Amino acid sequence: MIPYQPIAAPGAPLARRNPVAKVAAALVFSVALIATVDPVTPAVAIGFQLAVVPLFGVRYAALARRAWPLLLSALGIFGTLLLFAAERTGTLLWQAGPVEITTGVLGTALGMALRVVAVALPGVLVFATTDPTDLADALVQNVKAPPRFAIGALAAFRLVPLLAVEWQMVSLARRARGIEAGRNPLARLRLFGSTAFTLLVGAIRRGTRLAAAMDARGFDSGVPRTAARRQRFGPADAAVIAGAVVLAGAALGLSVALGTFRPLLR
Repeated sequence: MIPYQPIAAPGAPLARRNPVAKVAAALVFSVALIATVDPVTPAVAIGFQLAVVPLFGVRYAALARRAWPLLLSALGIFGTLLLFAAERTGTLLWQAGPVEITTGVLGTALGMALRVVAVALPGVLVFATTDPTDLADALVQNVKAPPRFAIGALAAFRLVPLLAVEWQMVSLARRARGIEAGRNPLARLRLFGSTAFTLLVGAIRRGTRLAAAMDARGFDSGVPRTAARRQRFGPADAAVIAGAVVLAGAALGLSVALGTFRPLLR
């Protein structure tokens, strides 16, 4: 098994906080940002999030390597809304045939793309700086989550890096057998689907064996279990959540003050 390792410096002020506190802080930002569709609130939130990255002991380059799929998806959402949004309100900025870009659609597309980044970036930062075992222990001890759920989530977290290696092994095995797509896009798509199905079957089999092993070790017995490593939730952890509430409120407040606040539900 390939171990998952956090990328944070162990002694960083926020990296060593309780995992439950970090997850709760990320959820606070998510709830606040879902309430509005304007671009100012997520932009300010992203600024706050990037400002506290050094407190997690993470280098910006390392965070970018973890978050590049998120940035790619945000660019895709921005381009899709910019070209195909139904409402074309505001001043016309550019037109090419049937494609019209107005200030209204530009603000909507920018707001949605920034909101995707602002909602997901705290989660990327939290899980990049948290050991999965500590997270499972904290869920059981501090949130009173069922051990079956917590340990199952831990096992899934540990097995995710294995999928990339298995994908590479299956691809190399097929190449050795002479099964390659070459430059044919349809063949590439067909091979992609069959490889994904192969990994799905393997993941289901592995999950079934893992569930049987957990049942054999009494994870579904209801008997209280002891913890090998204590996860304490102290005042500093509560301060992390309070700080997230203050920063999320400041982002919303600035948007209201500038007159750009657009609630999701009107």
